[in-house]
Amino acid sequence: MPVIFFLFFLIGAVVPSSVNIANPRTLPPRARMKQAIRALLWRGTGVFVWEESGRADTGMDPAGLARAWELARARGTAGQLCVLRHGRVVLDRSFGRGPDALFLTFSAGKPLTALLVHKLAERGALSLDERVAAYWPEFGRNGKEAVTVRQVLQHRAGVPVARSLLRDAWAMTDWDRSVRAVERARPVHPPGEVAAYHIISYGYILGELLHRVSGTPVRELLRTEFLDPLSLRDIHLGLTAELRPRAVPLVSTSRRADRARRVFFNRRAVRRAVVPAAGVSSTARDLARFYQMLLRGGELDGVRVLRPDSVAEARRLSTAAEGDLDHFLRMRIRWSHGFQLGAAGPDPRAGRPMGQLGSPQAFGHNGSSICLAWADPTRDLVLVHFGNLLAPPGESARHESAISDAVIAACG
Repeated sequence: MPVIFFLFFLIGAVVPSSVNIANPRTLPPRARMKQAIRALLWRGTGVFVWEESGRADTGMDPAGLARAWELARARGTAGQLCVLRHGRVVLDRSFGRGPDALFLTFSAGKPLTALLVHKLAERGALSLDERVAAYWPEFGRNGKEAVTVRQVLQHRAGVPVARSLLRDAWAMTDWDRSVRAVERARPVHPPGEVAAYHIISYGYILGELLHRVSGTPVRELLRTEFLDPLSLRDIHLGLTAELRPRAVPLVSTSRRADRARRVFFNRRAVRRAVVPAAGVSSTARDLARFYQMLLRGGELDGVRVLRPDSVAEARRLSTAAEGDLDHFLRMRIRWSHGFQLGAAGPDPRAGRPMGQLGSPQAFGHNGSSICLAWADPTRDLVLVHFGNLLAPPGESARHESAISDAVIAACG
């Protein structure tokens, strides 16, 4: 027992009570010592807390943040919640698993691939208004010859699935097979006419486009263009064998659909596959730092990976102000050119992951309503929440919305 008291004393005594969001690997030796000690303590408590800033200098209400944390933990299982305000960490906690645990983010990882397209566009390697087939001739088969890069970014390419959702999911561990399916697909809507969420096909269309234009596979391109320059070593498009022990397994309710998804996505082949639309694994902190870079117009810690105008273009609304009815999801969505955008106003009937209180300027992406990442430039706020419980979508969306609203309310 005296050893435990000494460790708690050391934690409070040797490290300042606030830090910025610099890479934890670059912290001073004593700060790293503190994190190592906390990691040891986590093994006994089940809860890990990164170093958090004092709330007074960020304008955050501690009671509101506590409410968000309790909501995140209410589901049990495992999770991470990271909140940044004015570039400072105000909440960064893990439960059920350690702080370096890698959560499957599902569709919350889609913006990473979309932003690579904007990166190549700012270099002049491609044009958003050019036809995809100009770079990838085989894509233009079966009525897709007029589809533009911009329409794909907007979920308006007309091919929300290549064959069927079930067949696309079953093939997604095989890149070549999935690409061939996209090439053979026929549009179910005229290109550009309606928004229809490209749930899996989005990643293969953009990922193969990036490969054709750059000559580099999308996983390597993501690493060299964004992750390595920003020292984001805990974001992975597909998990290697070495990373597999850190992967958080999914759990589910007893509902048949949830059990089926759990079994499918827990397969080793799925977690290691390159699936740009649904296969990114990450820690909440690293994805939060990525969104902080976007809030700063493409720069973080003195490293610029995107121009401000590229970030602005990715965030630009592509629907009516109130959103368009998405013909795949059957709900009103405000799409940009790579993100989902915050709602134009509250609607108690709808589960809005970015919150009923959210700003229309907020941008991010939901991931199966168990993972969520967004940033709000009007509040200088970033929120990333990861969980691993697959439950009915409506219930899960309301849970994400409640967490988002608790954090937004804490801003005052």
